[in-house]
Amino acid sequence: MADDLFKALADPTRRIILDELTEKSGQTLFEICSRLSMKHQLGISRQGISQHLAVLEAAGLVETRRGGRYKFHDLNTAPLRQIAERWPVPDPPGPQESTP
Repeated sequence: MADDLFKALADPTRRIILDELTEKSGQTLFEICSRLSMKHQLGISRQGISQHLAVLEAAGLVETRRGGRYKFHDLNTAPLRQIAERWPVPDPPGPQESTP
């Protein structure tokens, strides 16, 4: 799972997609394509965006749900929390006694 997560985060386009889903979760493919084109001037096809979303979904970072004819994409940050908890930062040591 961690390999899929790091692979998904390695691509700058996928990170931009995650940024957009952070700003507005529950977007359709059309909405995501429009935002990437207008806001970030990315000239990528719908099929290309769909493939990026598939990688993000395989990593667990994006969840989809159907509503009628539409497929909505939601951000899921749980895998990121799992990675952060994998390598916890140790508590700093208590105050050191100074010796003269």
